[in-house]
Amino acid sequence: MTSLLSRVQPINSEGRIQNITPESAGWKYVGFDVFELKSGQSLSLETADREVCLVLVTGKADIKSRDESWDNLGERMSVFAEAPGEEWKPPFAVYVPNDDRFEIEALTDLELAVCSAPGKGNYPARLISPDDMTYETRGDGTNIRHICNILPETAKADNLLVVEVITPNGSWSSYPPHKHDSDNLPEESSLEEIYYFHVDPPQGFAFQRVYTNDGSLDETMTVHNQDVVQVPRGYHPVGAPHGYDLYYLNVMAGPKRIWKFYNDPEHEWIVKKDE
Repeated sequence: MTSLLSRVQPINSEGRIQNITPESAGWKYVGFDVFELKSGQSLSLETADREVCLVLVTGKADIKSRDESWDNLGERMSVFAEAPGEEWKPPFAVYVPNDDRFEIEALTDLELAVCSAPGKGNYPARLISPDDMTYETRGDGTNIRHICNILPETAKADNLLVVEVITPNGSWSSYPPHKHDSDNLPEESSLEEIYYFHVDPPQGFAFQRVYTNDGSLDETMTVHNQDVVQVPRGYHPVGAPHGYDLYYLNVMAGPKRIWKFYNDPEHEWIVKKDE
């Protein structure tokens, strides 16, 4: 099995099903955990030297930082549309700085993503509601995807960038293949990246390839519900097979908090032909 792929893990006593650290990933910035908490279950963690974005993937919760509290957060029970004809709902999220702590009490069964990166203490804890997020649709035809920018570079954070994406079945995403592994602004920024997946229906699968120009990294992975792919470098397109809609949560961080990607020149014609 490739070291870039983290299968969903058996739930532990804290409710954790994914645990990616900079040490386990072999990089410097991004950390990522997922917890599944039962209604009434609590979780309390210190942020230490890391800023954190708590994303309520599904379910409802009360959340406290050291100085703030937010009650009855969350609206969605699925990352996909919950009934025929409905639109998918955005998440609620909470930003917590380094040298702080957070406490979660699940009001329903809860899936919580804990996204982290080194913090500098520049910003206080705050709620990030759906009204604070921005939305866009990129591409067309079988290259279409729907974006919710949870913590984009226009929002206040020290290092973290967080976004979620819905890719309709039969479509491609992060496509044409692009990369952001060179500190070469303004053409390209250097960002590590996490992909956390959901598939609908959940027995489905999708594909992600991670590769470099020189071939030193070239991995194609089959991803299932709640798997994680780590992208330390290289191009990283994603394909959703016919019949299976795809969700992923992206977490990025690097030496500069700027997302500037570079398309694979061999495949850039796909977008240039429509200009």
